[in-house]
Amino acid sequence: MPIKSTMQSSFGRLFDKAFAEAVHDFTGTYPGEGVWDPVEEVTTAQPVAYTGRGVLTRYKSEQIDGLRILATDVKLIALVNEVSDKPTPGHRIIAPDLITGELKEHLVIHPVTIDPVGVHYQIQLRAT
Repeated sequence: MPIKSTMQSSFGRLFDKAFAEAVHDFTGTYPGEGVWDPVEEVTTAQPVAYTGRGVLTRYKSEQIDGLRILATDVKLIALVNEVSDKPTPGHRIIAPDLITGELKEHLVIHPVTIDPVGVHYQIQLRAT
């Protein structure tokens, strides 16, 4: 079995068992294709939605620089094979707040990173 398949199944089991309490479902959206009407200033684009699950965590204090990473930013670690579309900067992600647990809208900031094997995304989120 290739390393990617092995790691995906291992991480999936960890999400199901060891990290089960920390794993949350999320929904992402972005505007789909459409036509912009400059006169009316409206578009025919409809939102495209996708889903996934992952672990939300805070950034370490030494990573927070106040410019690229704010103290209120959170990191979402999600398995590539469990996200139905690729998160990209500008996408909106609805996920639980780390403190209250209530659903909150976040904006995907900087380019999403993926590990060398292609098993998980690291997504920087900023509350909107």
